[in-house]
Amino acid sequence: MKLNIDYQEKFQSRHIAPNEADTAQMLKVAGADSLDELISQTVPQKIRLKAPLNLPAAKSEFDYLNTLKQTASKNKVFKSFIGQGYYDVIVPGVIQRNILENPGWYTQYTPYQAEIAQGRLQALLNFQTMVIDLTGMEIANASLLDEGTAAAEAMFMQYSLRKNQGANVYFVSEELFPQTIDILKTRAQPFGIELLIGDHRSVELTENMFGAIVQYPAGNGAIYNYAGFAAAGHEKGIKLTVIADIMSLALLTPPGEWGADVVVGSTQRFGVPMGFGGPHAAFFATKEEYKRSIPGRIIGVTIDSAGDYALRMALQTREQHIRRDKATSNICTAQALLAIMAGMYAVYHGPKGVKLIAERIHGLAILLADSLKQLGYEQLNEAYFDTLKFDLGALTGSVHAEAINNEMNFHYKGSEVTIAIDETTSPEDIKTIVRFFARVKGKTLNDVTFDELKENIQTVIPAELQRQSAFLTHALFNSHHSEHEMLRYIKSLEAKDLSLCHSMIALGSCTMKLNATTEMVPVTWAEFSKMHPFAPADQVGGYMQVFDELNNWLSEITGFAAMSLQPNAGAQGEYTGLMVIRAYHNDRGDSHRNIALIPSSAHGTNPASAAMAGMKIVVVKCDENGNIDVADLKAKAEQYKNELSCLMVTYPSTHGVFEESIIEICEIIHANGGQVYMDGANMNAQVGLTSPATIGADVCHLNLHKTFCIPHGGGGPGMGPIGVAKHLVPFLPGHAVVDIERGKSIHAVSAAPWGSASILIISHAYIAMMGGEGLTNATRYAILNANYIKARLEHHYPVLYTGANGRCAHEMILDCRAFKNFGVEVTDIAKRLMDYGFHAPTVSFPVAGTVMVEPTESEPKHELDRFCDAMISIRHEIDNVEKGIFDKTDNPLKNAPHTASVITANEWEHPYTRQKAAFPLPYVAAYKFWPSVGRVNDTYGDRTLICSCPPLTEYEFEESEITTPEYGT
Repeated sequence: MKLNIDYQEKFQSRHIAPNEADTAQMLKVAGADSLDELISQTVPQKIRLKAPLNLPAAKSEFDYLNTLKQTASKNKVFKSFIGQGYYDVIVPGVIQRNILENPGWYTQYTPYQAEIAQGRLQALLNFQTMVIDLTGMEIANASLLDEGTAAAEAMFMQYSLRKNQGANVYFVSEELFPQTIDILKTRAQPFGIELLIGDHRSVELTENMFGAIVQYPAGNGAIYNYAGFAAAGHEKGIKLTVIADIMSLALLTPPGEWGADVVVGSTQRFGVPMGFGGPHAAFFATKEEYKRSIPGRIIGVTIDSAGDYALRMALQTREQHIRRDKATSNICTAQALLAIMAGMYAVYHGPKGVKLIAERIHGLAILLADSLKQLGYEQLNEAYFDTLKFDLGALTGSVHAEAINNEMNFHYKGSEVTIAIDETTSPEDIKTIVRFFARVKGKTLNDVTFDELKENIQTVIPAELQRQSAFLTHALFNSHHSEHEMLRYIKSLEAKDLSLCHSMIALGSCTMKLNATTEMVPVTWAEFSKMHPFAPADQVGGYMQVFDELNNWLSEITGFAAMSLQPNAGAQGEYTGLMVIRAYHNDRGDSHRNIALIPSSAHGTNPASAAMAGMKIVVVKCDENGNIDVADLKAKAEQYKNELSCLMVTYPSTHGVFEESIIEICEIIHANGGQVYMDGANMNAQVGLTSPATIGADVCHLNLHKTFCIPHGGGGPGMGPIGVAKHLVPFLPGHAVVDIERGKSIHAVSAAPWGSASILIISHAYIAMMGGEGLTNATRYAILNANYIKARLEHHYPVLYTGANGRCAHEMILDCRAFKNFGVEVTDIAKRLMDYGFHAPTVSFPVAGTVMVEPTESEPKHELDRFCDAMISIRHEIDNVEKGIFDKTDNPLKNAPHTASVITANEWEHPYTRQKAAFPLPYVAAYKFWPSVGRVNDTYGDRTLICSCPPLTEYEFEESEITTPEYGT
């Protein structure tokens, strides 16, 4: 026997599911002789790449982790006292292992199908309740991207609500974190909002101001009493936003009690690692009267079809898809996974634990201040929570050198030094700091009565700003403090949610593919997770290497000159791309170019992002085959040639087709002075076969949480970096704190220089382990899997659009509109799929009454067959409704999903069997996933909006409360 000692397992064989035998069978069903032939029939030859991707050879999982360990070692993990919105934390092990590192939580989709998402909906409701309690506000959403963008959303909400339409001035406290001011500048420019940056204590408030924003505690650590400022502003109709440190609110009077209209901030301090900038969940809380203006998602309490407690996303929270260019926000991704972690931190510690942690932080800050005072250092903040400020003058350099020698980072601004204490700080850390501050003055620790100071710590928070009100009073925050209880609580919620652990989630446009364990492992390594985003450049060599490699690889994949890794969501990538185009036109003296042409089929975030970038939207028609109407495009491009800024185009199209005319489309735009923005939502069908640059695009964003394997996390995190052609490179985003300027950079779009940096490692791992060949094969198999499903289902459900050769790209739209003629809605199909153990495909987008199916390359043939069998079985059930075999109102579709309690009830009054309801196909019994609630009642929930955890006594609804037009009593 000859032994092969050169064998090395290819990661692509783990990521791409169909084996050789399955591939042959699937090709036969799809009607293609080979995979090459199928690709040739699908992707137009004129846009095919002429050469394979020039990427490094694929690494095995073992080799990748070993190599990455060497890269990670180039990051120096110093003790961080930098603060500025980022703090080291202690992540409870039970939360890290069972949520952050658990695919049962991080592979879930956004909870649009509420009946199989009750666990994460409850976890997000806990988060909202926590935020409402700590801020003293009336309503909160289920998280935003980061603190800086949450502040920008608050500014724009206030701008949209202003009664005096002439008011366009926004007061910004000069003591906000600089990265937040940078983002406010970005968002203000397209609307001509004038930012007045100054001191809140001396500014003259005028009636042409629509809002104001302050930080609590301030960016330099000082605590101010803003009550008088809030009252003075309200007299002139000025709404006040407060950026609050959530940990400090355990000790400080909440802003809702002294006049805030909006409170925003980051929940990173609640058990979420710094991760060199993210991902972290921001919070947004406000008054009840603004509930319909809140950006992002709101989780609300409702009832199900049995009248029992249930949850769902409230108030049409994807408003950008409904209002499109009239939307006030393009938020599509939240930071659900991180919000869940933060909420669980509050559950685990409870009000007493959170307060004790806050008291310890505050106490250690006072101990340090009092110790340094004995050495002759003057601490400049009269009242503070965790951050001390010193003007060290000529001693700054010596202190800096001593801090580095002791592997500690402070925040420096000239001779001004701030030191921020966090949850991980110990009394020994304080002693170390005092020791080297003493050395700088030629003194020793013996010159400080350290132990006496430690025994007599008194708060420096003024009495009127010391919190008196209770928080986290709900039983949920007072019941799970032992690890056993916490573990069981987490698992009880996880069990209510369907994730990729259970079955395929075939969401068109959302690309729910494998998130490999090896890709996820490094995210929690200390070398990556404990890095502060503003750490000195010579300490972050590992991250810089990852960014450099990822930039090069993504540039090769897209064909572009460079990437910006800063946008931390897909919709934010859209916005960033448009702002770069805007800056390019302005730089050329073409500031009048503000028309964005957008096909009628586009994602709702496209027109919303264009509106936010200050552009006017002109809709381009689509023809009967779903393609862009080239004649209409040409006519409008020529009509607006003097004002044309850009075209926003998704490729392959939103309808799942490679449009043959795409090069001509791009040429028309360029001929009329515009730029082409390509939405990268469907990049899963391009990688290795074609590229944005090849079709003629100038800029595109990439959904790394789709094509490049960052998991969806129940609705976030996401990442949306943009790639640009050479002429746009100088305009890529800069940053106010870290120098990443390109020459003519726009202001920052995210709080951290490289967005949610820690999860970029996931995409880095995916590309490194797949290599060029593997990535190309992933695209080929995504197209094969889609066309296999199409071949199996097209005789049962009309496929709405196909390419020139009758092929779909990586996804297809199944037309369900005809079923409405006999009372079956597309929603009924979505809910019935739950009884078969599946999450519904994308419903009613981009065409109402349809489902859009995308299987991805990670799904094996037998899983595709299970899904197809379920869809065919449902089609037969629809036939039975049409033929009168099933009652039109009392049938398995209308009553879906069927819960275990319904199936096991003593009474069964339906004209079909329990077996038909719960186990409609033989395989279902072995794979059964029980929805935890019946069909949710959205109307009831919106009519009686409850966005925090109701008392346990209210979890059972009175019979009189559940009479609704939809479900009766």
